Amino acid sequence: MNAPEVSPPPPTVFDLPLHPLGWRDPLRWLARGWQDFTRCPGLGLFYGACFAGMGWLLLTVYQHAPAYTLALSAGFLLMGPFLCLGLYEASRRLERGQRPDLGSSLLAWEAKLGTMAIFGGVLLILEMLWGRASLVVFAVSFDHMPDFQGSLWKLLAPENLNFIVAYVAVGGVFAALIFAVSVVSLPMILDRHTDAISAALTSLRLCLTQTGVMLWWGFLITLLVVLALLPAFLGLLVIGPVLGHASWHAYRGAVGHHPGQNTAAPGA
Repeated sequence: MNAPEVSPPPPTVFDLPLHPLGWRDPLRWLARGWQDFTRCPGLGLFYGACFAGMGWLLLTVYQHAPAYTLALSAGFLLMGPFLCLGLYEASRRLERGQRPDLGSSLLAWEAKLGTMAIFGGVLLILEMLWGRASLVVFAVSFDHMPDFQGSLWKLLAPENLNFIVAYVAVGGVFAALIFAVSVVSLPMILDRHTDAISAALTSLRLCLTQTGVMLWWGFLITLLVVLALLPAFLGLLVIGPVLGHASWHAYRGAVGHHPGQNTAAPGA
């Protein structure tokens, strides 16, 4: 009697191939992000205005309650990826030769609501921990509530150096963790039938196996965002959507598919 055939176990998230990346790839992602922006500038400017509006709102809060602004500023890293969902959808449609529109981009999350909610909950917990840690740093750095109202330069005064170093160090740890679990997660959830944990693990595995290139990508994102903030947040009108489109191309260029799965060629 012949032994029954044993089917191979189904592929797991750890079997998902990751494409080897080079140092020039992040620059290519930015170039393709700019191309997508120029192909649908109205949609991009809408999301850019949302990013700039968040900056103006935080600046207004800073003028009245600076301690809370330091904690709430971490929300940029929470809201940014979800605002970018519409930009991912636009880039996906452009990749397929379709015309993107604002309505479909605003409803990009609808088909994956449950998965998006779970992933959003994870990011929310991390953001709340970051915010709490920021308030603790603020509390132990000053004996009383300092008056920073109306001037960012008061916060950056030399006597506040210890506070700035501690705040940047704590924020850097949480920012790196959030970046590691989300850098390709949301585009992957939007594009595939995958769960939030698998997407986060794929993103983390990408950062752990190709750390140098992903650090370079994170540095470019940080640099461009900082430069965009300087002219009264107006740079976010363009830099925000370009980075959103570029993040889609980062996902397409970095994450492969299980063998035998039909898909379009990645945008690497």
